[in-house]
Amino acid sequence: MIGGGVTGVGCALDAAARGLKVGLVEQRDLASGTSSRSSKLLHGGLRYLEQRDFALVREALHERGLLTRTVSPHLVRTVSFMIPLTRRFWQRIYYGAGVLLYDLLARTGKNPLPMHRHLSRKAALKLAPGLKQSSLVGAITYQDAQIDDARHTLAIARTACDHGASIVTSTRVTGLLIENLDGVETVVGAKLRDLETNTDYECRAAKVINATGVWLGDIHGMVAPSSLGVRAAKGVHLVVRKDCINSDCGIVLRTARSVLFLIPWGEHWLIGTTDTEWPFDRAHPAASSADIDYILDHANAALERPLTRTDILGVYVGLRPLLDPSFDDAAGDDTAKLSREHAVAEPIPGLVSIAGGKYTTYRIMAADAVDAAVEGLPAHVPPSRTHEVVLLGSGEWQHWSLQADALAENSALDREVVERLLWRHGNRIVDVLEIAERDPSLAAQLPGGTYIAAEVVHAARHEGALHLDDVLARRLRISIEGAQRGSLAAQRVASLMGAELGWSDQRRSEEVRRWHERVEAEQAANAAPDDSAADSIRRRAVDARGLIEA
Repeated sequence: MIGGGVTGVGCALDAAARGLKVGLVEQRDLASGTSSRSSKLLHGGLRYLEQRDFALVREALHERGLLTRTVSPHLVRTVSFMIPLTRRFWQRIYYGAGVLLYDLLARTGKNPLPMHRHLSRKAALKLAPGLKQSSLVGAITYQDAQIDDARHTLAIARTACDHGASIVTSTRVTGLLIENLDGVETVVGAKLRDLETNTDYECRAAKVINATGVWLGDIHGMVAPSSLGVRAAKGVHLVVRKDCINSDCGIVLRTARSVLFLIPWGEHWLIGTTDTEWPFDRAHPAASSADIDYILDHANAALERPLTRTDILGVYVGLRPLLDPSFDDAAGDDTAKLSREHAVAEPIPGLVSIAGGKYTTYRIMAADAVDAAVEGLPAHVPPSRTHEVVLLGSGEWQHWSLQADALAENSALDREVVERLLWRHGNRIVDVLEIAERDPSLAAQLPGGTYIAAEVVHAARHEGALHLDDVLARRLRISIEGAQRGSLAAQRVASLMGAELGWSDQRRSEEVRRWHERVEAEQAANAAPDDSAADSIRRRAVDARGLIEA
């Protein structure tokens, strides 16, 4: 498998669980692209009902229920959303019918969440007093789910390894191995470069799966043109403190192009997203001042207390790999209209590519890709069984979810800290607590964040973190949850990682320097007027693996 996002590691788990020998390579870090920069929602896509994409919504809602109940319950939380109504009659009927259909489609998948409710204006403002009274005449609330995307992708990867898969990061595909088999040019493996040591080597395989998202075409370009392609749609999110918005539920606002979500996220709010084409550096997409203004303007149209730039703690940008318009001609140049469905193709024998899709349906995408890859193999391969594979951390979750008080008492950590650890690590919280027990200094919180030092050691020891940004941006969320975007914690985290990974003082200083350069470049890009200028500024900082696109 090529690509360490949710689809790639999903393919690795799917294949390994079927008994296949599996290897996966990722040029940067697990979930370093789209899979750590989503809206953190595990949902069916309510707005796709307007596009009459009922099958996609039903499929996604079924997956939401499966992940919530069985596969990864320790990483999933229920979240309530409110849809403010601005017209007294037709909106309540129209939106109400849509939400009712959403709930009914979810019920077919044994959805565990409560049904929607209609609210008067008074009841809506009581639930969300931070909304302008003039911004609504009533509301509808419904239930959905959210997930820590980066932690979830990591959990899939670790579970795949537990089933026998081999996964390496910092490894770039430089070419594909092609041989003439029975008169047919066939992909039989890949040429690889270890970016940590600058060493080249080869890996042979019966089949290669290309799950590289917005880099899909780069792999195709190594062998032959393909009709299967993707377009990168930029999605920007802002992170603000919980006290900036006075509401007991998330809020869904309609915009001219799509919707804007105000999503509760622990002690913060996530606000987004945008949906525009991004033709620049795919490894380091940047938010411009125009993107930030767009989000603030639409949010402030409904909020009593306007948000300002000083309220913003973090900004993150992801690129959605949407199917190319050739698969959806009606979309034209508007990425907001491109299909969220996925497609599987074999552009050349031996190479299977998976494109498009939604985070919520990663498991189905992976199963479809592996089904295509094993077709024609001489030995019998059983069907996908990931619907019954519980991810690492979620075993016996009903029991572990009730252990916060006991764990807090035994570890001398605050209950609030333990609850956060349970959400992030599930039953593997015992590994983190053991690290803190052996060295009590590691129970201390990191500067500028709510995470403890033991999590850094755990990330380097058990979760494949190789660089400072792997921890600050993905294993933890310090990069978007603090006003300094992780700069306050950088030195301490580098020291902890260095002790675990054997870094020299020079290496530690270099990691910290690169992190500060990244933060400065991102903040400067956020002040740029447009995408081109933001991209030019963001390119000034190269990540620790030295990757940047021409």
